Amino acid sequence: MSAADSSPSLEILVREPGGLALWTGPPFTNSQPSIKIDRLPCTNAKFSDDGSILMVIKSDSVISIYDCKSFKEIKTFEIPNVLATSLSPCGTYLQTFQKPLFPQEKNVTLWKIETGASVYNLFQKNMTKVTWPSIRFSADEAVACRLATNEVQIFDAADFSRGITYRIRIPGIAGVELSKAPGSHVAAFVPESKGMPASVQIYAFGKDPQSQPVARRSFFRCSTVQLSWNQGSTGLLVLVQADVDKTNQSYYGESKLNYLTTDGTHDGLVPLRKEGPVHDVQWSCSGKEFAVVYGFMPAMATVFDKKCNPLLELGTGPYNTIRWNPKGKFLCLAGFGNLPGDMAFWDYIEKKKLGTTKAEWSVTSEWSPDGCYFLTATTAPRLQVDNGIKIFYHDGSSYFKKMFDKLYQADWKPESSDKFGEIAELVKSIDTLKVEETKTQGKGSKSSQAPMKSTNPPPSQKPAAYRPPHAKNAATIQAELFGESPSGELSKNALKNKKKREKQREKKAAEAGSASNGA
Repeated sequence: MSAADSSPSLEILVREPGGLALWTGPPFTNSQPSIKIDRLPCTNAKFSDDGSILMVIKSDSVISIYDCKSFKEIKTFEIPNVLATSLSPCGTYLQTFQKPLFPQEKNVTLWKIETGASVYNLFQKNMTKVTWPSIRFSADEAVACRLATNEVQIFDAADFSRGITYRIRIPGIAGVELSKAPGSHVAAFVPESKGMPASVQIYAFGKDPQSQPVARRSFFRCSTVQLSWNQGSTGLLVLVQADVDKTNQSYYGESKLNYLTTDGTHDGLVPLRKEGPVHDVQWSCSGKEFAVVYGFMPAMATVFDKKCNPLLELGTGPYNTIRWNPKGKFLCLAGFGNLPGDMAFWDYIEKKKLGTTKAEWSVTSEWSPDGCYFLTATTAPRLQVDNGIKIFYHDGSSYFKKMFDKLYQADWKPESSDKFGEIAELVKSIDTLKVEETKTQGKGSKSSQAPMKSTNPPPSQKPAAYRPPHAKNAATIQAELFGESPSGELSKNALKNKKKREKQREKKAAEAGSASNGA
């Protein structure tokens, strides 16, 4: 319990049409979250990666910055025609993209939040997932870089007044990913061109603009790539995706997972045991292992080490999502999107499955910063009905559920996992809480057992089977064809005909009986 007492409290940002709220917990008091901030009007909100500040967009021109310790507004920016915003990892800078009013207007601005001053401006014609944010930072904000035409521009993140410190020339570059911790390398993607294969190249930061890549991987049949650095910046996973599958096995194209190291010891495909697409891949917090969900359904899931050797098989199932908790101990395999929401929870250290459950229609999912709770949310506009939040324990057992008429966002407030102590102590404290809650619920159920018998609602009727519209009047039409009334009563003619048929049957039976007696 000492580790739990000294740890910061968990917090959840919840945004509805009326504004955002900030919940404290879990654990919750009396099974309900305490509300720290309620109904703050906004159109969007985002924490910095370290959880130190909260950006709240109140309209298309007003952006407020809140200090997450006191939750007081520390700065307001009034910027017209804002289309996109981004915070630096430590909350030092705010980056905005505005709709340009005239050609070549510098519409991307980097603001220093402490002073509210503009520290750098540039022009960007359009905004995509690949090109935004324009200026990217390492996790400690020591280095910043920007993708430009045929080059990567490097900045001193502590002093943007120096401008571009140096450039790395890469002809045809179309994508870039800066390593996060530390910011020592940059990965560049060059697509196919004029019969030349696509490639991913890794460059180490230095003063030589003519430096050669420390690692390189080329591949044909490549439309897009996803680049994922590990903690420590020693390995890069490259998910290569092609729009067309040459084998015609998949309507959605084909994908391959490649792995490169900055020291050049590994450069090649990750050996996956099943054919089919790569659904998801994620590094562990240590950067020494990564988990992959791959293959045609039912998909397989495998954990690999830094040399691409399989360490643990997580079995098969209807999965397309994997989430590794911040402590590296627990894994959640899930099937969201067009899959039914199955979830399997694993203890990676003990190499065993802890439990399974379901969270249908989930749009977002993530572990809590302490690694003990798993949150799923069904949000609009992706889904307009059944919006809600579900929280599970690390073993998959249900902890909390709340439904909303409309829910836009549900996010954990980021915190460093190092602030929460050892995961074993945290799990032990949670197990203690679960036992106490079970005892409390048991006492409550015994005391309320007698009155509950008289107040139990009647069992709900089982819903009738679906009948298409054209079949709803089938009984009426059939009754009319056979001379019956729709209510089930026979008409006069039908009753007359029925009596005739009965008399004929009786006559035939009598004739058959007399014939047998004569014989």
